[in-house]
Amino acid sequence: MLRGFILSVPLALAVAPALGADKAVDPGTKVEMPFLIAPMSKDGKLLGYAYISSRLVASSQSAALVIRDKIAFIQDAFVRDVNAAPVATASDPTAVDAKALSDRLVADARRVVGASRVAQIIFGDGAKDTGIKFAPLHPIETPMRADQMDQTTPPPAPAAPAAPAQPAPAANAAH
Repeated sequence: MLRGFILSVPLALAVAPALGADKAVDPGTKVEMPFLIAPMSKDGKLLGYAYISSRLVASSQSAALVIRDKIAFIQDAFVRDVNAAPVATASDPTAVDAKALSDRLVADARRVVGASRVAQIIFGDGAKDTGIKFAPLHPIETPMRADQMDQTTPPPAPAAPAAPAQPAPAANAAH
């Protein structure tokens, strides 16, 4: 029995760091935030909006509960922030500076729920999906969903021009 215990201790110690790594990505610490819509402008002219999907990562599961209770207040702070100062990069007014925005939004959330409760913010899924999409104010063409593309029909042929109107005959031209 003692021999089995002695053999299991190194195995438990080897697994312990892996368990600690899982705790950092614990699903119970991620709090989905409502979409954030940020105006994008250049020289005072509105170009469109950035639609931002995000999740706050709490420092613990109990901190996540506090964040969930304060979502409305955090979202209010986020909306005020993105409307008070530009979120675009210096070189492209239609691209969001994700690093600067991340720093600003984390600071906003920490002011609402406390600095120790918010670890970070993740845009999109954190990997392939950046969670940030720009939609121009006046799109050149209307985008189509993939399921609509299969059912497209060619545009209708232009209508033939209408015949010119004939002048009305004079009623009493002979008199």
